[in-house]
Amino acid sequence: MLGCLSENMQPGKIAVRAMHPNHPQSNVSLANVTKHYRLRNSVRVVLDHVSFDFPRGRNIAVLGLNGAGKSTLIRLIAGSEEPTSGRIIRHVRVSWPLGFSGGFAGSMTGKENVRFVARIYGREVAQVEDFVRAFADIGEHYFMPVRTYSSGMRARLAFGLSMAIDFDCYLVDEILAVGDAVFRKRCEEMFASKLQKADILMVAHSPALLRQYCDAAAILMDGRLQYYPDLEEGIAVYGRLIRERQEAAGTPS
Repeated sequence: MLGCLSENMQPGKIAVRAMHPNHPQSNVSLANVTKHYRLRNSVRVVLDHVSFDFPRGRNIAVLGLNGAGKSTLIRLIAGSEEPTSGRIIRHVRVSWPLGFSGGFAGSMTGKENVRFVARIYGREVAQVEDFVRAFADIGEHYFMPVRTYSSGMRARLAFGLSMAIDFDCYLVDEILAVGDAVFRKRCEEMFASKLQKADILMVAHSPALLRQYCDAAAILMDGRLQYYPDLEEGIAVYGRLIRERQEAAGTPS
């Protein structure tokens, strides 16, 4: 059955969980991390010798202007990209970006992909398979190669797999739900139930969505991360950055 919000939650708001004394103080730590890309005539710096702890028990909105590198940061934390230098330490079980389907092997069936991931994460294969097949609801396509799927079917399979495995910290890069209205509601309800026992690092542009799921913020700018334990302060600073860029470009706000 799909989970529901606990009684002490405000409607439309994910509650802050009390941190268990045996849990580490941080979900993820960046230790002197640098990430840059060499372009034809320049170097694009995303992180510049950053040391930063994402605290446990907080749901953090990752904010930054377009091109700051928010999605790159999420991929680094997930482990799908490596830093140029430094270390990323995952103290807890960290998910891949929610709904990410880029890791599927196109020549393998949905069933084979699901079983493979379940084994990698040390989960009971039959339980994961049963959950994903029921949740994704893609019928006989589940037994066909993923390369034959529509983008919608790939997203359903990916989201179902994301929800089949329990993590301590979920990564979200814009995508919180997929599919039609019924399936999106199913995604949102299931994700809300997961967050009763887990934290979230979320990239999103909608302040309403951030306020629904997050209680703190981290702003990525000029290769640095600044933490704001008060979400509203972080959103206000981010808003000023947007206005300053618009004014510098002569664009009306």
